[in-house]
Order: sequence, then C-alpha cells, then structure tokens
Amino acid sequence: MMEILLHLGDGILLAVQPINLLLIVIGVTLGLFIGAMPGLGSVNGVAILLPVTFLVPPASAIIFLAAIYYGAMYGGAISSITLGIPGASTAVATTFDGRPLALQGRARLALVTAALASFIGGSVSNVLFTGFAPLLASVALSFGPPEIFSLMLLAFATFVGLGGDDIPKTVFSICLGLVLAAVGYDEISGAPRLIFFDIPGFMHGINFLVLAIGVYGIGEMLWTIDSTRGKVTTTQTRMTVKGTIEDAGEGMRRGWKGTAIGSFLGFFVGILPAAGATPGSLMSYGVAKMLARNPKEFGRGHPGGVAAPEAANNSASTGAMLPMLTLGIPGSPTTAILLGGMVIWGLTPGPRLFTDQPEFVWGLIGSFYVSNILAVVVNLAFIPLFIWMLRMPFTILAPMIFVLSVVGGYAATQDMHDVWLMLIFGLGAFVLRKLDYPLAPAVLAIVLGPIAEPTLRQSLLLSSGDPSIFFTRPIAGPITIIAIILILLPLIKVILGRRRGAETNAA
Repeated sequence: MMEILLHLGDGILLAVQPINLLLIVIGVTLGLFIGAMPGLGSVNGVAILLPVTFLVPPASAIIFLAAIYYGAMYGGAISSITLGIPGASTAVATTFDGRPLALQGRARLALVTAALASFIGGSVSNVLFTGFAPLLASVALSFGPPEIFSLMLLAFATFVGLGGDDIPKTVFSICLGLVLAAVGYDEISGAPRLIFFDIPGFMHGINFLVLAIGVYGIGEMLWTIDSTRGKVTTTQTRMTVKGTIEDAGEGMRRGWKGTAIGSFLGFFVGILPAAGATPGSLMSYGVAKMLARNPKEFGRGHPGGVAAPEAANNSASTGAMLPMLTLGIPGSPTTAILLGGMVIWGLTPGPRLFTDQPEFVWGLIGSFYVSNILAVVVNLAFIPLFIWMLRMPFTILAPMIFVLSVVGGYAATQDMHDVWLMLIFGLGAFVLRKLDYPLAPAVLAIVLGPIAEPTLRQSLLLSSGDPSIFFTRPIAGPITIIAIILILLPLIKVILGRRRGAETNAA
C-alpha cells in the first residue's frame, strides 16, 4: 500500500508540473464546452484534438486528452439541464430530472448538484482505480457474453418501473427502442435488416445521439411550445454565493444516495469492455429511482435523478481507462481513441505497462486527481454563464435549441439522412408524450439493445441453444435471478392490488 501511495505522489507531482498543469486547465475547459455542445461529446473532442498532442511528450499528451475526457463528462450535463438537449449520450439520463428542475426555476440546484456529484463520482473512481487496478482488471476479464447479457437484463429490470404504474406502455416503449436498435446490419450474420423503404441511410443503423437529440431536443422544444401556448416564457433564477451553498447542501442531502449508487455502479460498468459511461449512467438512474423513498418524485425534478447519472458517467470514464491500461482493451469509444494515441506514441498498453512505463502510468493516474479538482472548479465558475442563458425568453431559446439540435444531429454522423431522422424522432417523441407514453425506457433500449442482442446470441451459441447458461455460471446466475425478480415485481404488485380491490368491493 505504501508503495502505491509513493507512486501516486510521484504521479501527482508530474501532473502539477507547469506544462502539464497548463494542459489540464486548457483540457478541462475545452472539454466542458465540447461536452456541452450537442453532437460533439468526448469522442469527437478527443479525436479532433489528438493531432495537437504530437507537439508535446507522450505523458503530457495523454494527460491533456484525459483532461478533455474529464471536462466533457462534466459538460454534458450543462445543455441537458439548461436546454433539455443531451450534450452527449452519457448525459441523456441527466435530462430526466435536470430539465424539469430548470423549468421550475431551480437550474442552479441542478447544475451545482451535477458538478458536486461528478466530483464525488470521479474521486471515488480514482481511489478504486489506484488501489485495485490489477484485481478489477481480472474481474472485468472474467465477464464473458453470458455475464454481460445478465447485466443488461438487470438494467432493463431496473427500468421496467421507470414509466410509472402503466406497465403495458412501458413495455411498448422498451420494445420500440429495441426495434430501432436492430436497424442496420446484423452483427452476427452481417445481413441487412429493417432497412425501411430500402433507404440506404438505414444501413449504418440509427445513431443513439441522433435519437437522443431528436427526443430530448426537438421533442422537448415542441412540448414546451405546446404547453405554454405561445406565451413568452423565461426561467427566473439568480446566482448568489449564499444560494449556491444552500443548493449544494440540498443537492447532497437529497442526492447522496444517487451519488453513492452512481459512483460505485458507474465505475463497475465502466471497467467492462464495450460498456462505457452511457449504460452506467442509465442503470444508476434506474437503481437510484428503484431504491428511492418516493420513486414518483423522479422525472419531475429530483436532485437524486441528477446526481446518480452524473456521478456514474464521471466514475465510468475513469473505470473505462482501467481495461485500456491493464489489458489493452478499451472500455469506451473515447478510450479506444486514447488507445490508438498510445500506440502512435510508441507505448504498448497491457499488463507490462505498469512495470515498463511507471512514470507514464502514474503521471496519468495523478492527473485524474488534479483534473477532477480543476474540472469541478471550472464548472462551478461557469455556472453564472449557464444561468444567464436561462434568463432569455423562450422565443429566443427555441430557435437556438432547434439550430443546436440540427447542427448536433449532423455533427454526430455527417449525414443529412440523420438530420431528417432526428426531426422525425422529435415529432414522434412529442406525440408519444401527448399520449402519456414514457420515453426513458425506449432510450434505455436503444442504448443497451446493441450490447444485449449480440451477447445473448453469442451465449446461446456457446451453450448450443441451452438458456440455462445464464443461471449456472457463478457470476451470471445471481444477476439473472435478481433481474427476473425485479421484472416480476411490478406484475406481482398489480395482481395484489387487484385482489385487494376485489376483496374491498366484496366486503
């Protein structure tokens, strides 16, 4: 343990060297605005700025890119809360409660809660990363297709109750999301499927960020225009030191449970190869709601609904670094780009990296701590600017939201087909919301569908079609059983409720 602390101390000293500290400040600030811009996100930000890193040593380069990654995780919440448009796929769950809080004039509470939860999630994941890297890498490696499918099933189970008491509408929403997730080429056979009207644009599938921007950008804008009936609306909120401290206290008091769930669950999901921060944030939101004292408050503006996904996506971003460094397996799309950068710089990720390049590895780990502190400081410093945006009348904000949504939808894939698709999703989301159908389960399904389907089929291929593989394996078995119990719970509640009603009527 003492040896780890000495290495960490050396890493932090390397991270606070003038050039590296400057790169961290620039990185987290750029990342904050990259994350806040719909359609960009950490993947595009790191990819765009990767060539810049060839001007500095490899250790400084990875520290700069990791700082952008950190900043982007913080920044994704900004547009989710202030405009209702997810800055990145990792911040979609933040819109569920962040946007309602902003519409209630409590945007400051949402932004401060998001910043503090992000900081705590990042801090917890840094400690776990530092102390348990080799052990956690071996755990991640033991997760095969059956275990990952069981985990995805558990995620669906936590969201069955997300649509409220109307289970049929929730199930319909999940099925709709799964259908949209299946569009494109079959990963196993390579055959095209659900290519509507033989339009070539559907060949590459439906990009999740395009759907998210359509549903929560265009759809939210249409809903607000319809609900205000053309009245000029503006969100009144002021920025004061006293008010910020009070909001920080309230956010942590009401959101501590969501922060704790997101910090640990997000990190665990983040270390799994091919999972990443988006499933982690959605799962953490679902679990936080399920364990809340009053789950019906979620979706209407609860600080815990902001804290859980924000703690999770920051924790998962650090967790995704672990398999990249220890196994050479990227845990997310962004870490895949970082992995490519390391190879270009002449470094070989894998088990020997800790012994062959200790200065590089511990400098990076030390930069996680420094980046996390600077990111929360920069984020809190810019909150007055984000609050100022909300003071604009909605007649000005609505065209801004529309333009940002269109630009974001195009930036995600550089394809006009996806812009039209985004507009259709926005209209569809508006209609579904008018009919009181929950949208969150559909969003969850389109995120987890592309992970769940191939792992289900791979598992059944491994077992020659025997589904007992999900119950007999030591890790997959307990997870599957818990998921099935959670799926059946709402059904049991409905049956018991009807029986009690019948007994009351009979009496």
